[in-house]
Amino acid sequence: MHVIVATDGSRQSLAAAKHLKSFADPTKVTEISVVAVIRPLASVAFADDLSEGKIDGSFRDAAQSAVDTIAAVFEGWGPKVNKRIRSGSAANEIIKAAKQYDAGLVVVAAGGRGLSDSVLVGSTAQRVQHYAPCPVLVVRPAPKPKRRRS
Repeated sequence: MHVIVATDGSRQSLAAAKHLKSFADPTKVTEISVVAVIRPLASVAFADDLSEGKIDGSFRDAAQSAVDTIAAVFEGWGPKVNKRIRSGSAANEIIKAAKQYDAGLVVVAAGGRGLSDSVLVGSTAQRVQHYAPCPVLVVRPAPKPKRRRS
């Protein structure tokens, strides 16, 4: 099975990749494509949470760094790992990649990046979930610990 792992450069997308690895059977996953999507006319830069401020270049450089970081999660795990950067609408490009590579699963993070966290949860992850040609694993952020009142 070919698995698409989408990244927007957020820590949540890294957590989603690690979550997949924690339960998936590497003998059943034949290939993984780590996909980042650059919005060419975006007013907000590609998220840069994974490179720890090492990127001073373009959106593409930041996307490449994010793809490299996510791909490293799967090094030595078994399946072949492809690194792919696409351009366009994030949801549309993830869906197109799933169709193009005949994916058996798409992994996306909910609550990654965007104009606000609610925009991504309400748009990218939700649109992929509704329109992808295969099952979609939406990995939600871990709940924040509740503060005790004294």
